[in-house]
Amino acid sequence: MRAYNDWHIDEWCGSHPGRNIPLALVPYWDIDATVEEIKRVSAKGCHAITFSDNPSLKGQPSIHNEHWEPLWKACADHDIVINIHIGSGAQAPHASMESPIDAWITTMPISIVNSAADWLHLKALQRYPLQVSLSEGGIGWIPYFLERADFVHEHHKAWTHADFGKKKPSDVFREHFLTCFIDDAFGLENLDKIGENNVAYECDYPHSDTVWPESADRLRATLSGISDTAIEKITHGNALRLFNFDAFGMMGGRENCTVGRLRKAAEHIDTAPRSYGGPAPLAEGEVARRVTSGDITKMFMDVAKQDGELEAAE
Repeated sequence: MRAYNDWHIDEWCGSHPGRNIPLALVPYWDIDATVEEIKRVSAKGCHAITFSDNPSLKGQPSIHNEHWEPLWKACADHDIVINIHIGSGAQAPHASMESPIDAWITTMPISIVNSAADWLHLKALQRYPLQVSLSEGGIGWIPYFLERADFVHEHHKAWTHADFGKKKPSDVFREHFLTCFIDDAFGLENLDKIGENNVAYECDYPHSDTVWPESADRLRATLSGISDTAIEKITHGNALRLFNFDAFGMMGGRENCTVGRLRKAAEHIDTAPRSYGGPAPLAEGEVARRVTSGDITKMFMDVAKQDGELEAAE
């Protein structure tokens, strides 16, 4: 894992300074080793780790267990953002194996809502200035989520004994959470209900949800009516601030970081969309039909089986 982090920080991100914010892996099954790795990557200039949205589903204590206290302290001491990604612990539910895969994909981003509610109630947020990033979860659902969290706290705290330190849950959320979206016009239209300091753009390349290489154009089309200050924050400011990343300095000035300048620098790169020839849910030659959740699940299991057989053979 240390070897991967060194390659990721020094070579993958380091080969093009300012282009990619490094994100380290941690051995979360060993809390002492996790703390040491946080200290090590922080010294290398990496201020972000990826972590399970629900470690209790990975055979580890829940985030509410005192087991994780050293982690919270290490992240606070070294300005580390905790990034939790959809599906990193809790799996996005689907209605049945016969359900069209489109239904599963539709709800996949907002499946992080259960974990978001869990992390919102993390007591460590009252002890440390932790920052938590909800990766690939979108933002359109957040206004209702915050409204509901405040409603529940006001109506049930007398018997649940929930304590947000004399604050509302929505206040705590805006102090500690960054939310990320790919294409979310509705969320941007309701930015005032979320908080302009809590939103960051992501293009999700190379997943099938990405709108790259037209990502900048698609984003611009959804930013109408938003102040220049908010646009600055959403497109880069919030990310550079939270991740302690000086992209402008590394790239020789803000003028070198514009969409136009970056596109010009990459004119020699072919960005035409193409199929990469990966696994397919339907067998070759099979009559085209509606792809289901079961098809995708079987495809993943077949790939995992093939990988296991390859490892055994090696």
